[in-house]
Amino acid sequence: MHPPSRQDYVSISFAEKGSGGYNNSKNWRRQSCWRKWKQLSRLQRSLILFLLVLLFICGIASYPTFTEHLRSLTDGEQYTDSNSVLRPVIPHVLPEPVEPPRPPLPEQTSQKKLPNKRGPPVLHNRLQRKENSSDTGLREKAAEIKRAGKEEEEGVISVYICIYMLSPSSWRGAVIDTEQGTEGAKDGDNKEASPANKKAQSTNETDASRLEGVRDAFRHAWKGYKDFAWGHDELRPLSKSYSEWFGLGLTLIDSLDTMWIMGLKEEFEEAKTWVATELTFNKNVDVNLFESTIRILGGLLSTYNLTGDMVFLEKAKDIGSRLMPAFNTPSKIPYSDVNIGKGTAHPPRWTSDSTVAEVTSIQLEFRELSRLTQEPQYQAAVAEVSNQVHKLDGKLDGLVPMFINTNSGHFTHQGIYTLGARADSYYEYLLKQWIQGGKQENQFLEDYLQAIEGVKKNLLQKSSPNGLTFVGELSHGQFSPKMDHLVCFLPGTLALGAHHGLPADHMDLAKQLMEACNQMYVQMETGLSPEIVHFNMHEGSNRDIDVKLADRHNLLRPETVESLFYLYRFTGDHKYRDWGWEILQNFNKYTKVSSGGYTSINNVRDPDYTSPRDKMESFFLGETLKYLYLLLSDDPDLISLDQYVFNTEAHPLPIWPSTA
Repeated sequence: MHPPSRQDYVSISFAEKGSGGYNNSKNWRRQSCWRKWKQLSRLQRSLILFLLVLLFICGIASYPTFTEHLRSLTDGEQYTDSNSVLRPVIPHVLPEPVEPPRPPLPEQTSQKKLPNKRGPPVLHNRLQRKENSSDTGLREKAAEIKRAGKEEEEGVISVYICIYMLSPSSWRGAVIDTEQGTEGAKDGDNKEASPANKKAQSTNETDASRLEGVRDAFRHAWKGYKDFAWGHDELRPLSKSYSEWFGLGLTLIDSLDTMWIMGLKEEFEEAKTWVATELTFNKNVDVNLFESTIRILGGLLSTYNLTGDMVFLEKAKDIGSRLMPAFNTPSKIPYSDVNIGKGTAHPPRWTSDSTVAEVTSIQLEFRELSRLTQEPQYQAAVAEVSNQVHKLDGKLDGLVPMFINTNSGHFTHQGIYTLGARADSYYEYLLKQWIQGGKQENQFLEDYLQAIEGVKKNLLQKSSPNGLTFVGELSHGQFSPKMDHLVCFLPGTLALGAHHGLPADHMDLAKQLMEACNQMYVQMETGLSPEIVHFNMHEGSNRDIDVKLADRHNLLRPETVESLFYLYRFTGDHKYRDWGWEILQNFNKYTKVSSGGYTSINNVRDPDYTSPRDKMESFFLGETLKYLYLLLSDDPDLISLDQYVFNTEAHPLPIWPSTA
């Protein structure tokens, strides 16, 4: 903005006591305001003119009575309060002009505050429309002042000083001070609800959109499965093909109750038709006892309990009876593998051991099958396993080793204790069997409480520098800060126990562990957790979590969002929802495949090259998305935790009525 080149000018004059009339002599012109003005640099003159215009605009926008003050000045009244226009402005609470505008916080209180941004758009638009007319008015008023009387040099300097002292933050504050009541603000007050109601409405809209976001993720995953892997075990989304494990439609069966819970009726009916017409277990194929129990038997039993459709119970009884040969061992500790067509079972080729988690995490399903069919052999078989493990030596403060021999019935590879792979769901099913049976079987409760005390005593530590509480491992007396993502089931299990009357400090520990599990996501460059982490315990560490190169993969696992679901259900703290939503967003960003489906990735530390694995595990639909949906649902009766208990594959089974 440069001064005009023509020679006419505007002079602002204030009459001073004792001054003479208008003096047009050559001597006065040399001392006039114009000469002082011309002595200023072009930058100074531009700045002064710019500030004058903005000061006038701000005054008009801020005070409807400003014109009355100006009129009184033109009538010869002495200007006595140079700060009158700026009095309501509180510049020190506003950000510096060079500071970029900050986004609003997710949750706003009802208390009025000065905004951090430049002001509402309605105010900006209104001021912009007034700018041209205000410039014309400014020139007219200046001409009136010129005609009113002469101005001494000191008066000009005082005006310069007043303008110079007006900082950019002051006029900026005048523009955006919404507390003064602009037209836009008044209209909003009349039309909108109270701040509390607006916040509640916004929260409800956000929750609804997030819930639909989970449905969309499921539909996208299901589209890939339906297009490229229908009726097969797992989708390979990148190659648009499939892989087989057992050849039993694992993903489809694992997803049945998820679709029912989400209200995806069309997808559910398609899957139900396949189960009724295409699914057969009369196949010469080896299946893993544990995986087929929790995914297939558990999925069918759950869907029957939710829908009442007998086709699912009939299929559940079929697979359950075909799995029973696994228990024909010298010790009654089941083999790991069963041929469901031949009716034979065997251990893995390389060992006669089974993992403790596998043989102690099939009880919920077989017990429920007996209840529904009124055939006791299923429950009797798994009860024998539980009773033997309950009596075994080799435990450490309730903690169990990872392996058990199917011939002798004793623990093997003793001295290694973990809540990760091969032992994790043993502890989960102790609590859940107690809950499933109506809290009547105290053997499970006693073993569970003893095990939690063993965790506190032997496996619980804090990281450096942020003091995250985590669960490590113990190997022959040597503590390791290694923690599997699988261990993140524990916060949810602890919270579930506290909800059902167990000690309150279990909930406190659950919240602490939940924070550590969330940080396993937050501290990764992709926002997705690796399969295994190592926590730093040395003082002076820069970060709490390290990840070895071989452990950086993510399999779309559910354990963290599972625990987030429990913690939100029992505390109502919305931060758990926010954490879960962020995880889903990162799944969408780094694992979503455009043609349909999601893929596991090899490297959560490199957002530019995650190295996709071309595999979508069935538990992504059966567990991960189901728990996310329940986490973000506002309906506490949607799978009430007072009526259902989830198996370790997220299939809800009913809590039995108490017989007491």
